[in-house]
Amino acid sequence: MVDLQSQYQKIKSGIDVAINNVIEQANFINGPEVGEFRIQLEKYLNISHVIPCANGTDALQIAFMALDLKPGDEVITPSFTYIATTEVIALLGLTPVFVDVLPDTFCIDPSKIEEAITPKTKAIVPVHLYGQCADMDSILEIAKKYKLKVVEDTAQAIGAEYFHKDGTVSKAGTIGDIGCTSFFPSKNLGCYGDGGAIFTNDAFLASSLKKIANHGQVIKYHHEVVGCNSRLDTIQAAILKVKLPLLDSYCAERNKVAEFYNNAFKPVSQITIPYISTYSSHVYHQYTIKLNGVNRQELIDYLSDHGIPSMIYYPLPAHKQGMFKSFGKENQYLPITNQLTECVLSLPIHTEMELDQLEYITKHIIYFINSFA
Repeated sequence: MVDLQSQYQKIKSGIDVAINNVIEQANFINGPEVGEFRIQLEKYLNISHVIPCANGTDALQIAFMALDLKPGDEVITPSFTYIATTEVIALLGLTPVFVDVLPDTFCIDPSKIEEAITPKTKAIVPVHLYGQCADMDSILEIAKKYKLKVVEDTAQAIGAEYFHKDGTVSKAGTIGDIGCTSFFPSKNLGCYGDGGAIFTNDAFLASSLKKIANHGQVIKYHHEVVGCNSRLDTIQAAILKVKLPLLDSYCAERNKVAEFYNNAFKPVSQITIPYISTYSSHVYHQYTIKLNGVNRQELIDYLSDHGIPSMIYYPLPAHKQGMFKSFGKENQYLPITNQLTECVLSLPIHTEMELDQLEYITKHIIYFINSFA
């Protein structure tokens, strides 16, 4: 699905120097590269505070902890997302409230949020799925009306731009109260291990986020609140420093791949190509199609037999996962979410794809549909 080895070969000299410098200096924890990357990312995102951390799941957990939510407080979130988004809600004793998503962007449906709000609701977690932003202006209007906090999960959409109704433009993850991202290796901006970051323009929240991520301390050995140990290690920060200036070009390359797929699949009635909203750019962390009248598993098997990987993101939505049985959500009626789990399929997309690879993939998909669908 991704070709990290070929990507590495293109930037090998810069990466190797960066890693070797860290090893020679032996500043493996909180070395200077961590602070330098933080500043670099703050400038790129045009945001006041970036707090690097160990991974994207930690980023979400620390965000909820900083908001001082209490056990039993409700957090509205889509069920059609990777489990980390919802897992940390339950981990902290909060109550996930699942709502449906839009059938075109696959992001949380703002019209479903308001009807899910109760006196216990404290926050909304929009997920910028597959590479484009949720409808943040509508979500912010609801949050303001009900005095709710907004935590953006932008693990799949770093680099995407959101076009506000007033004409201004924001980077994904910088619009709500807090933004969270992951630097997992396969992400558009990925390191060579685990990594993550938290964003905010709120100085008070930034102070709390930093404290929680560092064992609840500002002064060493003086622990003011319960925190955790979540650090972006220096080697990963050094790698990200090399890759961040390339992020926009990486996103552009992914758009070229998506354009090829779109042109190939547009005439195929059994395939719905990704929809691009008017309020967000798309950075195509995943290229996800919807299949109509096609046996998905047979297509997956056929592609695998011909050396073509594909993935279902996500086959089982959060509300049907065993970990949430105690919340009694498994029979919740989320028709769009349930439909998408049955028909979506993600195809290979990355910065190193060649024309012959794209022709090979699309040829086989179209052949299967014409022959077997």
